[in-house]
Amino acid sequence: MEDSRRQFLKITGIAALGLSTASTAGVLAADQGPQPYTRKGDEALTAKQWGLVIDTTKIDHELAEKITEACHTTHNVPFFDPEIVGPEVAKRHEIKWIWETHYHNAFVDSGSNNYMSEEVEHRPFLVLCNHCEAPPCCRACPTEATYKRDDGIVIMNFHRCIGCRFCMAACPYGSRSFNFRDPRPFIKETNLKWPTRSKGVVEKCNFCVERLAVGKAPACVEASDGAIVFGDLEDPDSHIREVLREHYTTRRRVSLGTGPAVYYII
Repeated sequence: MEDSRRQFLKITGIAALGLSTASTAGVLAADQGPQPYTRKGDEALTAKQWGLVIDTTKIDHELAEKITEACHTTHNVPFFDPEIVGPEVAKRHEIKWIWETHYHNAFVDSGSNNYMSEEVEHRPFLVLCNHCEAPPCCRACPTEATYKRDDGIVIMNFHRCIGCRFCMAACPYGSRSFNFRDPRPFIKETNLKWPTRSKGVVEKCNFCVERLAVGKAPACVEASDGAIVFGDLEDPDSHIREVLREHYTTRRRVSLGTGPAVYYII
């Protein structure tokens, strides 16, 4: 009797896996031209280690806003209007996946440079989760709500997050936000292809895993007019490696040993 039960569970488990795979494969691929990424089958973009290069020489404030808007609209990031909730509440409750900051805030360990180019110093520097090689946030999370995938992406499972904010304390880049209030009423237009969150949940950039799964580049890359390059850092023939070979780049707080996967052309 027990052997029969085990056999039944085995068969139904295999069948369920087959249905899940078929469902995933049924998602329409993006209608785009050739992309410099490795594709799994006809759809998903894959890599051994995803990485990002941000060319700060090509980004002005207008483009930075466009990139931020593309990311936040895609992922249902709420906007707390200071005129409605007040400036203090808006600042305290702000949710950010990618945002613009000052050079000295982005590179706090770069040392003092009294003779830095004024143009460089006042460029808009876009910062986000660095999807670290050794992410301290993952080690700090008691429920494994945040974890690192095999392709290097550090991701959040919103349903497992208990709101302890240990990951926020562990992140040296300030790349995580906490929903102190229900964010849903403050979403301009809900994207039904990505889940909304609830009060008491941490969130952050996910390198657009949901877009990669259907053959699309991250929203920030698509909106950047070529200023942001995305690709496999471990593929020597990839476009991102070509860009890294041709330009001097730097990363944020490398002295901490986290191994950030986001590079900046200064």
